[in-house]
Amino acid sequence: MNRFNKRTAVRIAVVSMLLAAVTSPIAWFVAHKNAEESTVSLAMEESRRLLHLHHFDTMELSGPDAGEHASKAANALAGGLFDIAEIYNQDGEKFAMAMTEEGRAVEAQLPAHARPNYASASFESLKLRDKRWILRVFVPLKEGPGSEPAQIAGYFEGVRVVSAWQREQMFERALSTAMMVGLASLLCGAAIYPVVVHLSADNERKAHEILDSHISMMEALGRAIAKRDSDTGAHNFRVAWIATRIGERFGLQGKSMQSLIVGSFLHDIGKISIPDAILLKPGTLDPKESEIMHTHVTQGEDIVDGIGWLDDAKAVVAAHHEKWDGSGYPRKLSGDAIPLAARIFAVADVFDALCSRRPYKEPMNFEAAMSILEADTGSHFDPGVMACFRPIAREIFDSLAKCSEDDARRMLEERVRFHFGI
Repeated sequence: MNRFNKRTAVRIAVVSMLLAAVTSPIAWFVAHKNAEESTVSLAMEESRRLLHLHHFDTMELSGPDAGEHASKAANALAGGLFDIAEIYNQDGEKFAMAMTEEGRAVEAQLPAHARPNYASASFESLKLRDKRWILRVFVPLKEGPGSEPAQIAGYFEGVRVVSAWQREQMFERALSTAMMVGLASLLCGAAIYPVVVHLSADNERKAHEILDSHISMMEALGRAIAKRDSDTGAHNFRVAWIATRIGERFGLQGKSMQSLIVGSFLHDIGKISIPDAILLKPGTLDPKESEIMHTHVTQGEDIVDGIGWLDDAKAVVAAHHEKWDGSGYPRKLSGDAIPLAARIFAVADVFDALCSRRPYKEPMNFEAAMSILEADTGSHFDPGVMACFRPIAREIFDSLAKCSEDDARRMLEERVRFHFGI
């Protein structure tokens, strides 16, 4: 499993566990409340069935036999669904009361309430001082359907002590529901993981294909520049590799390193616009020709500006001829005003030019090349960049001493693939 897959698995697992931790208690609470309300609903419905005047013909809540009828109804309910059953007339006066032993044990702990006067059924759930759990229901008793609208004929109030086995059953059902929800969250995470990994791998593959094509295009442009300048193209590979090594020593990474590599490889892209008579002239350029040659910097800026990934090359393309003391061109920038990538490239470019064989010169040895760079440190070159370059200069020189163009290409490609994540 690669690093991304491990990181993805950990993140999905954490999210799934957090989701389970949040939803399971909610599911437990909802299931518990549903079980409680189901118990209350059953009790209310049964009390209505027994007490509704339309179904309980012998019961009258007014007249001389009202008390006797109410007592019969209370006794019918107490010991079945309820532990305490109370019946009131329409004025809220208690007509009858019946209770079980369990009801007597909890009666004194029940909170007092005002005389009944409500139009709809309700209930309350209470935990008593002795830790018992009770459900208390309030049901208005209405006249039968012959009376429109139905009139309140009385009130029924019942207390049910929830037994230990009922509490355990409700708890187990709620716990089971919570566990199912938690398990579902974890299973969803497990199901999502391969989908995320597959999509990510597909996106990564496509991104690599695009990046690979960009790098191939960068190489093609570099070769076009080299051919235009009567070069083999090895200089672009070598100088970009040297700049990369200095950038690594400097601590560059990510986007900064990628910009350095692309800019170093395409630093002279603006030379495409310079006339052959000037670009390929074997002798020294006159002032007018030099002025035209210097325009390759701004021409290069125009080429890379706004072209997506080529825009990363702009810092080097625009400032690779600037000097630390401000005597360069085209903007005469100095010091830290020159982009760091351009300051790094300047050292790499001159070092490679001094150490390479050209049609008009032989390569310099390491000591001669370094003496020139040291002499120009503080004027042409950034002292900080030179401080990073010195410790690796000999290694770089030895690596490039007998390096062919293909060797230089392979060396650069290895660093490109590392820093571009291919």
